Amino acid sequence: MAKTSMVNRDIKRKKLALKFADKRAALKKIVSSVDATYEEKIEASTKLSKLPRDSSPSRHRNRCELSGRSRGVYSKFGLGRNKLREATMRGDVPGLRKASW
Repeated sequence: MAKTSMVNRDIKRKKLALKFADKRAALKKIVSSVDATYEEKIEASTKLSKLPRDSSPSRHRNRCELSGRSRGVYSKFGLGRNKLREATMRGDVPGLRKASW
């Protein structure tokens, strides 16, 4: 089980990313625009850097929904490798079973 503080921190980052998504997208559009002047781009870049760091979507970490484990997470299922194996053995994941050949 992951530390509760790490899981809570990740939840906070996810909320911040959703909160600032529109503002961030608008500023990034100005920065990458061909039509914007140099001053506008610098101003947009400055505003973008003043937003909270945790509002960046790249700071969000995929975690297992059950254990909070950050590594070995299958994004298709939202579970870590250990919990996915357990769920597969119980038959909780439709269409997935242990390989045997």
